[in-house]
Amino acid sequence: MPGPNLGPSFLTLNFQLHVPLQVGLQILPVDGNPHKTSAIVCHPSGVAGMALSYDGCYAFTAGGQDRSVVQWEVNVSALEAAVSLGGEDLTPFYGLVAGGREGKFYRELEDYFYYSQLRSQGIDTMETRKVSEHICLSELPFVMRAIGFYPSEEKIEDMFNEIRFSEYVDTGKLIDKINLPDFFKVYLNHRPPFGNTMSGIQHSFDILGFTNSKGKKVIRREDFLKLLLTKGEHMTEEEMRDCFATLFGLNPEGWKSEPAASSVKGSEICFEEELPDEITAEIFTTDILGLTISQDFRQDPTVSEVVKNV
Repeated sequence: MPGPNLGPSFLTLNFQLHVPLQVGLQILPVDGNPHKTSAIVCHPSGVAGMALSYDGCYAFTAGGQDRSVVQWEVNVSALEAAVSLGGEDLTPFYGLVAGGREGKFYRELEDYFYYSQLRSQGIDTMETRKVSEHICLSELPFVMRAIGFYPSEEKIEDMFNEIRFSEYVDTGKLIDKINLPDFFKVYLNHRPPFGNTMSGIQHSFDILGFTNSKGKKVIRREDFLKLLLTKGEHMTEEEMRDCFATLFGLNPEGWKSEPAASSVKGSEICFEEELPDEITAEIFTTDILGLTISQDFRQDPTVSEVVKNV
């Protein structure tokens, strides 16, 4: 909700389970900087309605069940001050990952980013390397997966379009490469806020599977393979065999991401030998994908620390 005195800012309503719980102020453009956003809980049972004064200096919220209307003063200067104090460039973003700028995660991200440059030029080449601050957009999904974020094909296309058209209005040109700072921002803005949790994976098994004789939700091996081939962003038979061949060690890790690599092992895999008759969420996560399960502060098991990468 824009206002005449809000400048490059918008009043926003933040929703949870389709119920507006907070009223916030957002400085535009939205780039993921946490200091550009401020929100407060206005009413205990949610916000039933909101209006802005004609001059943009006050906001009015109605609480619905609590039968109250509250007037709020909008102080854009305070939010702008928070942005200034939060630092410039990537400084506000470093705090959004474990360890910050000097932490293990960001160091690994740098390593994967620059390794991607080498990989795209050919790992075994003896030619002089071309040092650059950018990688091609086609490399983006591989680096994302290497650092533990596994976007869907739809999400990948959204990221591609966001980058391609980021300067189109100003220059009329499409972008086909990305530098590390911009890559870092794209990652932060598209990653799942709480990572991949076991509760989310278990929920999928609750829907797709059935309860076996031991009282566990499972998916039969035949149904599991059929789902991969027919539902959602389904795989081809070749893609599925190649992925399982890599997960089970028949292909070297990362082989598919190497431009010069090829596989002859996918057709050799025997699903009856490699996969159990019934697959649980735990088997899928730890035995098939090779991920570990750790506890986070919300007491919800979080899938982390990739052991095997496709």
